[in-house]
Amino acid sequence: MTTEVRSLREFKMPDVGEGLTEAEILSWYVKPGDTVTDGQVVCEVETAKAAVELPIPFTGVVEQLFFPEGSTVDVGTAIISVAVAGEAGAPAAVAPAAAPAPAAEAEPERREVLVGYGPRTGGSQRRARRTTAAAPAPVAAAPAAVPAPVPVVAQAPAPAVEATGDRPLAKPPVRKLAKDLGIDLRAVTPTGPDGVITREDLHAHAAAAAAPAPAPVEAPATEPATEPAVAAAPVTTAEVLPGAGDVRVPIKGVRKATAQAMVASAFTAPHVTEFVQVDVTRTMKFVRRLKESGELGRDVRVSPLLLVAKALLTAIKRNPGINAQWDEAAQEIVIKGQVNLGIAAATPRGLIVPNIKDAGSRTLSGLAVSLGELIETARQGRTSPGDMQGGTITITNVGVFGVDSGTPILNPGEAAILAFGAVRELPWVHKGKVVPRQVTTLALSFDHRLVDGELGSKVLADIAGILEHPKRLITWG
Repeated sequence: MTTEVRSLREFKMPDVGEGLTEAEILSWYVKPGDTVTDGQVVCEVETAKAAVELPIPFTGVVEQLFFPEGSTVDVGTAIISVAVAGEAGAPAAVAPAAAPAPAAEAEPERREVLVGYGPRTGGSQRRARRTTAAAPAPVAAAPAAVPAPVPVVAQAPAPAVEATGDRPLAKPPVRKLAKDLGIDLRAVTPTGPDGVITREDLHAHAAAAAAPAPAPVEAPATEPATEPAVAAAPVTTAEVLPGAGDVRVPIKGVRKATAQAMVASAFTAPHVTEFVQVDVTRTMKFVRRLKESGELGRDVRVSPLLLVAKALLTAIKRNPGINAQWDEAAQEIVIKGQVNLGIAAATPRGLIVPNIKDAGSRTLSGLAVSLGELIETARQGRTSPGDMQGGTITITNVGVFGVDSGTPILNPGEAAILAFGAVRELPWVHKGKVVPRQVTTLALSFDHRLVDGELGSKVLADIAGILEHPKRLITWG
């Protein structure tokens, strides 16, 4: 006869192997007393790269949550303990309760990792952990000590969803905004598909709660021709109502990493920016034709950004030196063998730049599909860390905000970034007459260490030439 015994196992904040040393716990999907299974998502965390969900690697009953939501935890620190069932006679199961830590590390062949990286083998190396803040005292096991989380039903495993089916449905970026605004999702009336709460629902709820306050202003919609690269949320982390006083926003996670990267880029690479105004009337007609004909696919999103991306990729084929990287250690210029095209996207957590791998090898249809997938993933706040690594050149679509142009800062490690401005109807000399034409401004910033004025000008001129005469995509592509 065997007697079932239980031993405590701890799940530690995973090491993603990218030099990150900490992550913030955004949401708990479980509470003490809940049963969890191997592979079940137990929480969502935000690193300097992205927000990801963490699956637990064993089955048992949640004993304790060591940190509340909003805590920043060092990599390698235990965040949850689980009572795992075992058989009598198994040495690990009957180990003294005073030493649970060895039991938690008894399986070196399996290393917990962040979603999107897969399991890692062997030892890991990372920067020394900060010692300025010690781990806080564990959260009491009583459910009242840890607020019951609102799970993402579409993402969390079935057991967690079924147990909390009466809770409102919302995507992670919407939950984050609700938290920033101090809104209880259960008090919001959903209007999204299948009862999902949207950003607009939060805005409407906030406006109703403060009658004198106008509804938050979204990105300018006066130029429908320039569809957004990503259906981007406002960049602000907290939205301030009139008369509410100052609001302090912690600099952490994606925003902190972006700030550090931009400062490093601005003071490492000597930036040069060139501008050109382009008559894109023919391109806009081409976009409309592709939309109406459906020749790229019935469900494929077609926008001016697609043609801008294809024009940039065509220009890179003609001028491969723009798709390069400066190797300071080797004192070499590395011309990349493939183009990983980054698209800058504004999200509630800050600016991210996911990229389309090997975009240069894709047809117009294939590029449209990849761009659509990137947009949808960013909308849902589910961009993985892997999607933001390895970029070689970037496009930022400032036109969606009604902005004509700017001087974009290089994504660190890249040689160039293209800013696509708003498309406006302007008086233009066409065939000897001044007539209204649709015009945009392109701005190309490049690293002057490896891209000289001639190369930068050729690339910008090629992009402009294609957008003015899109048939060149066929002859040059």
